[in-house]
Amino acid sequence: MMRVLVVGATGLIGSAVCARLLERGMTVVRVVRPGTSRSWTGEAVELDLARAVWPADWLPHLSDIAAVVNCAGTLQDGPGEDTTGVHVRGPSALFEACEKAGVRRVIHFSAMGVEKQQPSPFSRTKFEGDQALMARDLDWIILRPSVVLGPGAFGASALFRGLAALPVLPLMPDTGRLQVVRLEDVVRTVEMLVHPSAPKRLVLEVAGPETLSFEEIVGAYRRWFGWPPARTLSIPAPLAHLLYKLSDLAGALGWRPPTRSTAQKEITRGATGDNRAWAEAIQVEPTALSAALAHTPVSVQERWFAKLYLLKPVVFVVLSLFWISTGTISLTAGYQIGIDLMERTGAGVLAGPSVIAGAVADIVIGLAIAVRRTSRTGLYAAIGLSLFYAVAGTILLPELWNEPLGPLMKIWPIIVLHLAALAIIKER
Repeated sequence: MMRVLVVGATGLIGSAVCARLLERGMTVVRVVRPGTSRSWTGEAVELDLARAVWPADWLPHLSDIAAVVNCAGTLQDGPGEDTTGVHVRGPSALFEACEKAGVRRVIHFSAMGVEKQQPSPFSRTKFEGDQALMARDLDWIILRPSVVLGPGAFGASALFRGLAALPVLPLMPDTGRLQVVRLEDVVRTVEMLVHPSAPKRLVLEVAGPETLSFEEIVGAYRRWFGWPPARTLSIPAPLAHLLYKLSDLAGALGWRPPTRSTAQKEITRGATGDNRAWAEAIQVEPTALSAALAHTPVSVQERWFAKLYLLKPVVFVVLSLFWISTGTISLTAGYQIGIDLMERTGAGVLAGPSVIAGAVADIVIGLAIAVRRTSRTGLYAAIGLSLFYAVAGTILLPELWNEPLGPLMKIWPIIVLHLAALAIIKER
């Protein structure tokens, strides 16, 4: 029974590869980040690829391993994201460890076109990782896929679904054409090439049979959902630049939108290539996007996801700004109103400190919701504070229930929105 070590086992490609290899009777050892929620059975190694930069970090996990599949990747540097660590330093240490441990077969995922252009740290480090592997005395295979689309809602797969839900499709300037490839074809490739007798020392461009525009891909998803064609709206370059920068800001806060500035640089050159060597190596005809979607039933869950995808950032931005704004107003223009309200409860000398404490709590919650690492805690704190305001208001100023603007009544829809945010907070 083959034992295969899969790095990046929780991603779009990695999780699908693990499932297929297990289905074929192989033993899979997943390499996952420390603290990853366990949603599978079987062996797993918690290891941060960006920090596992010495062969000694990998050697204990290579015992009885017949092949290694490296599916790890990250789009852009940011909190917890290190393109050099994930694409170069960590993999280089892994490749050296494989050489020392006698693990001959290594399948490594790169990206299409990195040998021709490196417009960003993503493509530059991907190419450096390729070179590090090719320098080793191993039976390596380098796969350079185009944009991979599959049933899992990750990265581009999620973005195209979300854009398909819009009645008006915004088109960014200078987007190149794409030979999108289906995840099933990528997984089949790994399944065939992981065996010791398979071809070796190959660099294969993994691409679909069609060269499509961004608009055509979104249109295919809209037809799959059963929705009529969308109108298009060309986004002016300055506005597009602003949107990419706002996505970078979200990235700095720990979120991972697929529309950061790296995507802007990479999408300009597109992702097209020559898939003939790959098709010959795996002896299979790549699947066209429209054909693959036609054979996949669309579910209500798919429609829900598509319509919620672009609402998710709006929800988190609105909630964060709501709490920060209420706290800021309470400390400035609304300070005296807050004092008057507290004095109605008989707070006396505690009126001022109470208003300030409440305002600071609101601002802290808003900031916590904005930062990915603390967002869940911030949402729970917001629900708790909202309930406290409702209980305290009912006890101290019950007449607020009869106020025309309904300050206490509005707490309940606010709580529901926070619960909805908690339900959609996870990205994978």
